[in-house]
Amino acid sequence: MDISIVLIVLLVGALVTYLSGNKFASKIALVSSIAAFGATVLALNAFQNGENLDVNLPWISQLNINFALHVDGLSLVMLLLTTGLLPLIILSGFITKFENSKSIYALMLFMGFAMAGTFLASDGFLYYIFWEIALIPIYFIALNWGNGDLEERKKAILKFFIYTFAGSLFMLLAFIYLYTKGGSFDINKLYALPLTHVEKTYIFFAFFLAYAIKIPLIPFHTWQANTYSKAPAVGTMLLSGIMLKMGLYSVLRWQLPLSDSAAKEYMPIILALSIAGIIYGAIVTLKQKDIKKFLAYSSLSHVGLIAAGLYSLTIEGFQGAVLQMLSHGIVIVGLFYIVELIYSRYNTYEIKQMGGIRIQDTYFASLFMIIMLASVALPTTFNFIGEFNLLYSLFKVNIWYAVIAGTTIILGAFYMLRMFQKVMLGSETKTFHKISKQESIVLVIVVGLTIFFGIFPQPIIDLITPSLQSILTQIK
Repeated sequence: MDISIVLIVLLVGALVTYLSGNKFASKIALVSSIAAFGATVLALNAFQNGENLDVNLPWISQLNINFALHVDGLSLVMLLLTTGLLPLIILSGFITKFENSKSIYALMLFMGFAMAGTFLASDGFLYYIFWEIALIPIYFIALNWGNGDLEERKKAILKFFIYTFAGSLFMLLAFIYLYTKGGSFDINKLYALPLTHVEKTYIFFAFFLAYAIKIPLIPFHTWQANTYSKAPAVGTMLLSGIMLKMGLYSVLRWQLPLSDSAAKEYMPIILALSIAGIIYGAIVTLKQKDIKKFLAYSSLSHVGLIAAGLYSLTIEGFQGAVLQMLSHGIVIVGLFYIVELIYSRYNTYEIKQMGGIRIQDTYFASLFMIIMLASVALPTTFNFIGEFNLLYSLFKVNIWYAVIAGTTIILGAFYMLRMFQKVMLGSETKTFHKISKQESIVLVIVVGLTIFFGIFPQPIIDLITPSLQSILTQIK
């Protein structure tokens, strides 16, 4: 097989979902997403058996642009994250009655198609096309099915779109410059270009602007909280669970190998910026009254640590970053789904208007507690493995980086436990109808994955390490 099958399943699924009408759209979207995940699992099995899954077809011959997809351990785990979370996100939407549901579910699949393509593309022009296409569905999902006042929502979504699109233009300029140097967008040919240190510096910062906005890193984060808050739950899950990983993945795949000497020179500055984001995100999280903004800023703190691991330029940092991308994606989807379950009963995102839920639904409270503890990297959870590697990588660079970044453990535990107390504990204030078996499926899967890979992370480490070693060799 070749890996384009996964993209075809997602694209055809989006089309069939739209044509199926509102009555059957959600079910067809779910089946399509599960089929895409099944195709990814088959691709994983074929890859581990030594089969070549790459695709390289002529596309725009005059410009030497190919429809080129490359499969290695790194791209496969990101594809597994995308196609694995997509069914959960679609299933989580079942608790909400969307108007024009055929459109939102088709857009979700189309966004999955674009994000999957971003993780697979090995031609710079094709990669850029997928990168930009992913913006279109989330723009309409957030705008048409989002929360709150329409005018405020328009402002928040427009700001997000302009920020990310403007940052991407710098990346496009970098690709055009690289193309003029070598006459190709092929990633291996771009890696081999004999660039000067000055050229690599410009390339480094051109890519950095695009990725720092997408991740986001401070001070490029100002779009995040309002966008997460105004987007519907499924849109927030797509943004936080998968889309921000596009930026982190791209740092590894494109930025660092193409600007190795600049990455080494500016490593202290970027590490300081990333660590500042960890602390800033944690402090601002403590002040949030809206639970969606609370999770948005806590996510900002977590991705700051992931970025620090990437820019440490160590194998432990790379491994920890990829593991944390996966674990963060799983856990943040679980947390935002929990928020939506509460909202479906209380009709509010205000933390102060919640409480007393544990008394009424112990099962739900227990699942929430496990996912909450995973988010603060409790040992035996998936997050712990990645966070340990990230802190160790910073320790190897400079012990003070690790000490300061380690505050995320203390601050994270404090604000998550305090939030859990306010939301779940205390005396009963409102009636909370117990979650149904169908509603609990997403949470049970999230808990199962978090614990399983927290105890058995080695298969993932074995899968990603050869790719990461190859990237590190390219940098050094």
